Amino acid sequence: MPGTIKAGTVLIREGTPLPDTLTFQSDVYSLGWRSVTSLDGYGMDRKTHDAGWSFFYLAGESRATVFGGDGQETVHKAIKCILAGLKSEKFNSLEITRVAFKHFLGVPYATVSFHLRNMQEGMFLLGVDDSRAWKDGRLVAA
Repeated sequence: MPGTIKAGTVLIREGTPLPDTLTFQSDVYSLGWRSVTSLDGYGMDRKTHDAGWSFFYLAGESRATVFGGDGQETVHKAIKCILAGLKSEKFNSLEITRVAFKHFLGVPYATVSFHLRNMQEGMFLLGVDDSRAWKDGRLVAA
């Protein structure tokens, strides 16, 4: 089972080119994605900036909601839906901003909110032609 996901967790696409001076610890999270374990979103932004690169933050929070109990298995289902819903290969990372467990009419569910991020050399966001790079699915049964 992948590591614990909480607010501030950064997922980065495997194979993302990085400068030699940018090092951090990460674990395999899902097929093609790694979870940064040593830094949160703010720390990753600072470290990326110190290496001379940019860690862009796409405005507009998105979220995925799945049915299930209070636990990381339900969060993992929501993350799978998020990763499956990514329409753009141009964003190489995302930051989890909130994980909430709730009940509606006795049915438990989890909502995972996130922002798309992009780590790249240079200060201009390149190659983004679609501001809605994730299908905005609010409720997903998994």
